[in-house]
Amino acid sequence: MTATNDTAIPPRALRQRFEEHGFTVVRALFSRAETERLCTHFTALHAAGPVPGRFEPRPADPDPLRRHPRVMQPHEFSAPAREFLLDPRLRAVLEVLFGEEVLAAQSMFYFKPPGARGQALHQDNFYLRVEPGTCIAAWVACEPIDRDNGGLEVVPGTHRMGLFCPELADEGLSFAREYVPPPPGLVPVPVDLAPGDVLFFNGSLVHGSGPNRTADRFRRSFIGHYVGRSAERIGAYYRTLTMSGERVPLPLTEGAGPCGTEFVPHGPH
Repeated sequence: MTATNDTAIPPRALRQRFEEHGFTVVRALFSRAETERLCTHFTALHAAGPVPGRFEPRPADPDPLRRHPRVMQPHEFSAPAREFLLDPRLRAVLEVLFGEEVLAAQSMFYFKPPGARGQALHQDNFYLRVEPGTCIAAWVACEPIDRDNGGLEVVPGTHRMGLFCPELADEGLSFAREYVPPPPGLVPVPVDLAPGDVLFFNGSLVHGSGPNRTADRFRRSFIGHYVGRSAERIGAYYRTLTMSGERVPLPLTEGAGPCGTEFVPHGPH
């Protein structure tokens, strides 16, 4: 099974495909120029230094992911990130997939430099704890992404299985602690993406990535998490907005946290 472009099919068929597999890819939803501008913006952010609580690079750290950590909730301090998170093109697809109005819950930007570890197979709603229902991720490729530089893998069918209890991941391969082994009979499917492509996937879909094994290629991506307007509860870390930018507070669920619990670094940094 391979990921295909679903932009040309009618909305009803698009939603049926998403419900069947748990994910879909929309090719070239954004232009290469738009993704390049976003990368330039975050490169400048990295050069400017830390944003406490959101982005705190350690330039002298031997770990590539601590020199270029992910940026958490950049839409709360970055106008370009906010524009991407609330983009009408994402809204149009998400409303088809949810079948209702959409709320934005989280944004992240990943640099994933050469030599960086990946993130073990996991489920996003393990962290967001959306109730009832689940979240949907919109994963925007900002440059060519494939298996060599640590592209995503998804496990089709797991979106219908509820949340699993994670095992401990291999710290040498994953920066996050949680690992969900593929259920018997199901296998991960790699999803290669070009700049501007968007992978949409169900919050219960098991997915993850391996290390960036290249010597000179980053794997930069922008990720938004969204919930349907009918959601009644969500974790405290996630502050929901309408796609017009108005705050919509929801009651809180327990057990939620940032997407991916990072291993504690060893030794001085």
